[in-house]
Amino acid sequence: MLFYGDDFVMYEEITEKTRSIVVDILEKSALKKGDIFIVGCSTSTVFGDAYGSCSSMDIAKALFEGIYPELLKREIYLAAQCCEHLNRAVIIPQEAAEKLRLDTVNVVPQPKAGGSFATLAYEKIDCPVAVEHIRANAGMDIGGVLIGMHLKEVAVPLNLENNMIGKAHITAARTRPKFIGGERAHYNDDIK
Repeated sequence: MLFYGDDFVMYEEITEKTRSIVVDILEKSALKKGDIFIVGCSTSTVFGDAYGSCSSMDIAKALFEGIYPELLKREIYLAAQCCEHLNRAVIIPQEAAEKLRLDTVNVVPQPKAGGSFATLAYEKIDCPVAVEHIRANAGMDIGGVLIGMHLKEVAVPLNLENNMIGKAHITAARTRPKFIGGERAHYNDDIK
């Protein structure tokens, strides 16, 4: 149980609700091994507070434990978006950065400069690195911190079975290839 002011939040409830939402997103996104899943997160909003006002490593841990194991099972890379104090840099495994030929930057997120979730990801991801830009295949936004800048074109919003964790609203998106060519074009319906 986690306390915040006069409120308390069940740690296990946050983890399980997060896991359920991630599974829903993964099922609706049809991600493959090696794809990128971006998470933007404000732990403060889980308590119902303003962004950055009460960053919580405990909440970050509960969320991370609901997300990361599901991604690992499917061999999907986690990308943890930092807050605006680090220009929304992204923490990813070095393996992913090398595979995608991304330039790394030198920064280590902290709860008040990067955010608690990105800080925890930096601690828990195997060989973490920071990059300034990524083009993720899908992702989730916990508390409205805007992950869109790190999604591939074309982002498709997902209707989730559950869209709240604590008091934080959850939005999610997958991506699809662009339709090009106009009215004469034919498209492959198997590509989602």
